[in-house]
Amino acid sequence: MNITVIYGTESGNSELIADDLGAKLRESGDDVTVFDLQDFDPADMTADTLYLVVCSTHGDGELPNTALPFAERFDATPPDLTGVRYAMFGLGDSFYETYSQGSEHLDRRFAERGAERIGEYGRHDASSWDLPSDVALDWLPGVLEAAGLTRTA
Repeated sequence: MNITVIYGTESGNSELIADDLGAKLRESGDDVTVFDLQDFDPADMTADTLYLVVCSTHGDGELPNTALPFAERFDATPPDLTGVRYAMFGLGDSFYETYSQGSEHLDRRFAERGAERIGEYGRHDASSWDLPSDVALDWLPGVLEAAGLTRTA
């Protein structure tokens, strides 16, 4: 199965996580591509690819800068995402009421267009001492299991 990691970022943290997820998946021999959401067309989402979405939160719970062009294209021509499976990993700071809401904007869009979220909704809390990539890499095996992708070792 093809796996595409797409990320939306403001300060670069989501990009680092996406790159780490991509590297980990390539170690297992998976066919993986990593895209910044600003460079990814929602019309290109297909059922033969598993999407790992990594998205931070900016301002008062808004999408980060690089996710805005994707959301605008998505809203202008909403794609039919029937059969598309994705996993979501959000970043934010639980000190704020808008914790991880940037990713939730995308999650709602995908669900409204027929996509199926698999696995647990992953989140990193900037108020924790946990490193974002460590949390994401711990989240990944559950997503792969939910996708029916078995791994050895």
